[in-house]
Amino acid sequence: MSLTFKQPKKTCDDRNCPFHGTLAIRGRVLDGTVETAKMDKTVIVDREYLEFSSKFQRYERRHGHIASHNTPCIDIKEGDRVRIAECRPISKTVSFVVVEKLGEEK
Repeated sequence: MSLTFKQPKKTCDDRNCPFHGTLAIRGRVLDGTVETAKMDKTVIVDREYLEFSSKFQRYERRHGHIASHNTPCIDIKEGDRVRIAECRPISKTVSFVVVEKLGEEK
C-alpha cells in the first residue's frame, strides 16, 4: 500500500512535516473534524465511527478525540475536515500528523 497525499502549495521548515521534514508516515490513516486549534502546532481531531453492539445486534455511533500535529504549510482551522496519518510519537499525546485538508464543515 503506497500512501500518496496532495502536496501543499506552501513550504515550511518544520522538521516534523511529512512533506518538507524528516517525519515518516506509517500505520493508520483516519478522517475527522478539527475540534480545537488553540495549541501551538497541535489540533484536536474528532473522529466519528460505528461500533457493533452484539447485545442489541445493531451499530452504535461513537467518537474519539485524537491529538494531531499541525504543520505550518497546511493551514488548518477549527471546523475543517482533515485526513490524519499515524507517525512516530512526537510528544506524550501526539502520534498523528495532519496530511490533507478535505474541506470545511458546514
